[in-house]
Amino acid sequence: MRPDTRSNTPPTQIAIVDDDMAVCDALKWLFASRGHKIATFDSADAFLADEDPGRFGCLLLDLRMPGMGGIELMQTLQAQGYCPPVVFLTGHGDVPQAVAALKLGAMDFIEKPFDDNALVGLAERCLQADIEARSHYSQRNSVKERLADLTPREREVMELFMAGRLNKQIADGLSISMKTVEVHRARVLEKMGVKSAVELANLLKG
Repeated sequence: MRPDTRSNTPPTQIAIVDDDMAVCDALKWLFASRGHKIATFDSADAFLADEDPGRFGCLLLDLRMPGMGGIELMQTLQAQGYCPPVVFLTGHGDVPQAVAALKLGAMDFIEKPFDDNALVGLAERCLQADIEARSHYSQRNSVKERLADLTPREREVMELFMAGRLNKQIADGLSISMKTVEVHRARVLEKMGVKSAVELANLLKG
């Protein structure tokens, strides 16, 4: 899933994916009573078929479902490019598997029956984490786009001056004039939207 980072308004909807519709209905009522927008899905496939899954800033996923389980759904979304923060809903016997899911990047897990306040608190932290993650995702994509706009020669010059080479060393190594190196260097900084090699290094590290 590719998050829509064009809007200044971050997603505030929460998705619940659970094959137990009684659980879905109870959670929908709980979150609605706390002022949250909710959508429910009875399977992972139903969620993936949604016309706009990018609108969700938090996913509450049942660990075990017929067909694709919660962990598989999370891995599918990660493979597509972006997965919003996830809280797994588990039965008592699923705790070891839920702990393993944390290693894949899940925010947390909570056992059934739920503590209402704990679950709502977790979901709200997920929504906040999603705002930060989308901002980072957008910045990373912006850097990739700017790098793709560099010519092959500009990339060569950039790599050399980022490695600490002086303009004369770059000119000698590429068999071009120092003036040409200076022009390429200036264009690199301009295209990357920075004013110095230090700023560029920080941008590329981010």
